[in-house]
Amino acid sequence: MAHEQDRMDSIISLAKRRGFVYPGSEIYGGLANSWDYGPLGAELRRNIKEAWWRRFVQKRDDVVGIETALIMNPKVWQASGHLATFSDPLVECKKCHSRYRADQLEGVCPSCGGKEFSEARQFNLMFKTFIGPAEEAANVAYFRPETAQGMFVNVKNVLDSNRVKMPFGIAQIGKAFRNEITPGNFIFRTREFEQMEIEYFIKPPANDEEWQGVFEQWRAEMHAWMRDVGIDTARVSEFEVPEDERAHYSKRTIDFMFNFPFGVKELYGLAYRTDFDLKNHMEQSGQDLTYLDSETNERFIPHCIEPTWGVDRTLLAVLLSAYTEEGEGDEKRVVLKLKPTLAPFKAAVFPLLKNKPELVAKAKAVRSQLMDGDPRLLPIAWDDRGNIGKRYLAQDEIGTPACITVDFQTLEDDTVTVRDRDTKEQQRVAVADLPRILGEIMTR
Repeated sequence: MAHEQDRMDSIISLAKRRGFVYPGSEIYGGLANSWDYGPLGAELRRNIKEAWWRRFVQKRDDVVGIETALIMNPKVWQASGHLATFSDPLVECKKCHSRYRADQLEGVCPSCGGKEFSEARQFNLMFKTFIGPAEEAANVAYFRPETAQGMFVNVKNVLDSNRVKMPFGIAQIGKAFRNEITPGNFIFRTREFEQMEIEYFIKPPANDEEWQGVFEQWRAEMHAWMRDVGIDTARVSEFEVPEDERAHYSKRTIDFMFNFPFGVKELYGLAYRTDFDLKNHMEQSGQDLTYLDSETNERFIPHCIEPTWGVDRTLLAVLLSAYTEEGEGDEKRVVLKLKPTLAPFKAAVFPLLKNKPELVAKAKAVRSQLMDGDPRLLPIAWDDRGNIGKRYLAQDEIGTPACITVDFQTLEDDTVTVRDRDTKEQQRVAVADLPRILGEIMTR
């Protein structure tokens, strides 16, 4: 456990030092459990989202994507059950008055060691706001606690404007907000986070085997995604959520758990929501949200399988899986063995010496050439600080898959040295071959 905590501390330190994740509002003393993504974190986060969108929307004929509003009509949350049930048990320490989730305490206050607590009461997790100038009950609204409802309330629009046929999915990437009682563990649990979510609609199943078949397909897809983005599958397990712990809408839920340094915690979720949401929205709105099967002329309320991925938890799991320390003492290096497609920089270009104008000019020309070519190879880093060895170590630490060095031989025969991040092997290649070489690296 001590080793794992050291690993977590190292990643948090690296994240700030190299520009992956910063504490939110830091110059004003911060805001508890608020985090900002720096230049490298923003690139990594964007790469994760783009990989997800390509895989689950652009490469599939049965899924369409939408983007919906953060603030919705409050009646949405009444129909979905969030106003009545979206809450956690809250207790207060009688000694220091700190508040915690009752189901996450072990009998002792983490702040003061007190052992006496108030009776648990339910605390609604939705952030409340007001629409318009008057802060009164008639103007109450909520920031969405999930992206799902934006997809459910747009089912009719999607059916009317697109030729989707059953089964089909609606996908969305977007922010959600939960007024967590006890957030923490770096970016694992925050009050503002981003989800990648699909509502996959199927015909009302005639038996359990029908919906379970689709459920298993998505289960396999989620495992494949984890492998493809480099999440360490040896740290992944599944938890079959018992009935008394499932969300109010779920007939079955599997949580995909990841062995974080702070414990085995939920990474992703897969739920069978039945027709709960669409049925309730039909009743509350008076709108017809049924699907008409053009082949059988049958009309029905679709059922829904929901796979859910968290962007922030994905990023944390990817960092933990990629973080590697090699060697000892002066030979020690830290390497982020990120999947090349996710790496913030796809390559880095160096002039051997920064005080030689001819080398700098050639290196800049090589970089420009690459940046004007295959967009999969963007962005390309530039580094002329210190010696070559230190530059290699700096790029290893942020996960850059390949480093390209322009030297005096380059000026003679238009070849450069390409150094591989993972193996440290170097090869001499023609500048004209660089797009092919880097393209091959991207497929790893």
